[in-house]
Amino acid sequence: MPLPGGPLANRLLLLVYILDGSGSMAGSKIAALNHAIRESLAALSQAASQNPNAAIQIIAVVFSSGARWLVSQPTALASFKWNDLQAGGSTDMGQALSMVAEQLQVSRIGTRALPPVLICVSDGHPTDDAEAGLKAILNEPWGKKAVKISIGIGADCDYDILQKFMDNPERSPLQANNAADLVKYFVWASTEAVKAVSQPASQSRNAAANANVPLPIPPAPTTGTVSTSQVW
Repeated sequence: MPLPGGPLANRLLLLVYILDGSGSMAGSKIAALNHAIRESLAALSQAASQNPNAAIQIIAVVFSSGARWLVSQPTALASFKWNDLQAGGSTDMGQALSMVAEQLQVSRIGTRALPPVLICVSDGHPTDDAEAGLKAILNEPWGKKAVKISIGIGADCDYDILQKFMDNPERSPLQANNAADLVKYFVWASTEAVKAVSQPASQSRNAAANANVPLPIPPAPTTGTVSTSQVW
């Protein structure tokens, strides 16, 4: 029996990277984030080959003093190229979230897409109105339905705002305390969320009708012990 809304093949799955490029990210943090993104793209390619019903496209925004698109046009995974971030400036997360909200409009994504996947990474406290940016995302139907995962870097991050970003009391932000943690969490967040939303059970039109989709995302991987010199 055909599913409501027509065939499942080639439904858009928008993956959004929301990345902290502020001055506090300089050095090992930004280097680890760049490495994590490259590793995740390789893992995503393998995941995509196992989920042909999802047409994965990626956009990426960085926030520092203001926010700017690194990739503003949804780009197919096979064509996506990563250019390393440089760190500097403040932490204008709110502006980045507002920009993402515009990309989540139904007029851009359509009505038959899969739930978007939003991954936010930060090591600090927003220096602008992040709450307004969050509100803008949640005011969009696709923003409310999106799977949102946040990764905090170090102990001094604003985990309250990252929890609000996730909009899901059953899940908490991940805390990366070193480079290995960040790579492991970012790869996990990218691949497991994409695999979850591209499973057949999540692909019918009705499956994304209400708020967060209850997806079978496995627990985050455990992290290993590192020396104190490696801890952020």
